[in-house]
Amino acid sequence: MSAPIRTVVLVSGSGTLLQALIDASRDAAYGVEIVAVGADRDGIEGLARAQRAGIETFVCRVRDFPDRGAWDVALADEIASRTPDLVVSAGFMKILGPAVLAGVPVVNTHPALLPSFPGAHAVRDALAHGVKVTGTTAHYVDAGVDTGPIIAQRVVDVREDDTEETLHERIKVVERELIVDVVAGFGSSLPRR
Repeated sequence: MSAPIRTVVLVSGSGTLLQALIDASRDAAYGVEIVAVGADRDGIEGLARAQRAGIETFVCRVRDFPDRGAWDVALADEIASRTPDLVVSAGFMKILGPAVLAGVPVVNTHPALLPSFPGAHAVRDALAHGVKVTGTTAHYVDAGVDTGPIIAQRVVDVREDDTEETLHERIKVVERELIVDVVAGFGSSLPRR
């Protein structure tokens, strides 16, 4: 059995995607070790989930640095110090800069079928356009906003009575399954340290 995929997970909120990864990683056969969870703010449930699971945490707040460039370098240093094979942006609500992106691959999920509806209001935008299906996308993070190469997608039907909240909740269920499957799939493709 090969060594587990050393993974750093970045969060900004409640950490439900993180929890799906924590739950999956409890099974050694999953082949993923979450070596640290980083956040851009203190006092969030995502950090508490990591701490309850015995996972090391760190916080790197933009406001603690003179500019975004300095923050990006500091975040890259925090990540690199854990020697990960992979970084997962799990609801991390900051755009990553060149220092972070120059390191190991970064994977993100988005609550729409990219390239449709990028950005922070994907579910609302999909409903406003009257689409009949939407879903979730796992993609590599690049310098743009939800523009990186697509890894995998899963479809979610839009119901006649859907609100932004009901549709987003159904997408989140599929999104959690998708990120668990996508991260597991990196086992054979990542160079190991």
